[in-house]
Amino acid sequence: MKRYVVAFTGASGVIYGVRLVEELLERDYEVHLIVSDPAKIVLTQEMGWDFTEPEEEVFKKHFKGNLRVYDNADIAAPVASGSFLIDGMIVIPCTMSTISSIAHGTSKNLLERAADVILKERRQLIIVPRETPLSTVHLRNMLILSEMGVHVIPAMPAFYHFPKTIDDMVNFVVGKVLDAMRIPNELYNRYN
Repeated sequence: MKRYVVAFTGASGVIYGVRLVEELLERDYEVHLIVSDPAKIVLTQEMGWDFTEPEEEVFKKHFKGNLRVYDNADIAAPVASGSFLIDGMIVIPCTMSTISSIAHGTSKNLLERAADVILKERRQLIIVPRETPLSTVHLRNMLILSEMGVHVIPAMPAFYHFPKTIDDMVNFVVGKVLDAMRIPNELYNRYN
């Protein structure tokens, strides 16, 4: 069974992360989810999730399958160790603050430590930045990550497939992420 770490940060566009987790769980993959506190705010604002319930119940309500959710403060979680074997990690959506922390190895929380482990173990790390416009600092930090082998897939939907709904645009970006993970999908109509 394939095993992935997925992380949500506080960037707008958390729907991309939600859709990716749904797709991975539908394929019976094991998903280890890290959700930052700002991401919970975005889940509430953009997706209408209610975090007044216990967090475990919130995630069970929205996701079905082999899912484990971690507290971002739990630096002792299994995903913080290189001996915990996984197929890759995806940070979707990824704030510029998180990109900076990963690029510079600060590892202040579980999400950043898990990404640091991915880099040191030379496993697949994908980041999906969701910010505009980009400053020179943002671009430099993404270049640092790209030079380390990180796959940078900005949340930039295309229009050659004539999207009709927000779902069409979300599926395009998530489909591109799945393509980078070498996971067959038909989430969008490919260019002919």
